[in-house]
Amino acid sequence: MSEPDDDTPETRLARLVLSLRSQGVSDAAVLNAIETTPREMFTPDLFKERAFEDSALPIACGQTISQPYIVGLMSQALKVEPRSRVLEIGTGSGYQTVILSKLARLVYTVERYRTLMRDAEARFQALGLTNVITRFGDGGEGWAKQAPFDRIMVTAAAPDEPKALLAQLKPAGILVAPIGKGPVQSLRRYVGDGQGGFTVEALTDVRFVPLLDGVAREL
Repeated sequence: MSEPDDDTPETRLARLVLSLRSQGVSDAAVLNAIETTPREMFTPDLFKERAFEDSALPIACGQTISQPYIVGLMSQALKVEPRSRVLEIGTGSGYQTVILSKLARLVYTVERYRTLMRDAEARFQALGLTNVITRFGDGGEGWAKQAPFDRIMVTAAAPDEPKALLAQLKPAGILVAPIGKGPVQSLRRYVGDGQGGFTVEALTDVRFVPLLDGVAREL
């Protein structure tokens, strides 16, 4: 009788989810979203064998697909509700977008690299998503025409408090973003007090690519 294969994609994914649980990602909806999203679909061919590792991986345009732990932590910190309208700044590969789409009613996502946006849109279509709305543009400006949002997630490091994005948040909304100019940033959660102010909580240190102004010029 042959030995059971303990290194199938399913078992590697199960080990990843257990690892996230052990690190404090406990929200059942977030874990289910991660467990049902094929991360290998969002990784370049060169790195597909590493898709189930708990590590960030390179993608096109010098960007990265975030570490699953950070994806889980940020998604959990955002406290998305089933009726939430979520703005995501930095579509990237689209992996985080898909996780959010399984938690929220609508996800609006902005990407400054046309190549990344085009590839992400193809993945959304292949997965049959109907609640993701994309925009090629400057993420730092947000999406004023669709504001206000219940939740905002920023997947690139803002140098300072993202005032333009906070202005597009509902009075009791939540924004999660890495803040800082150095190679290590502070992941912070801004929670609206309902009267125009915010409480700010530092969650952990992270490493993200910087949030850049404008749209990218690609060759």
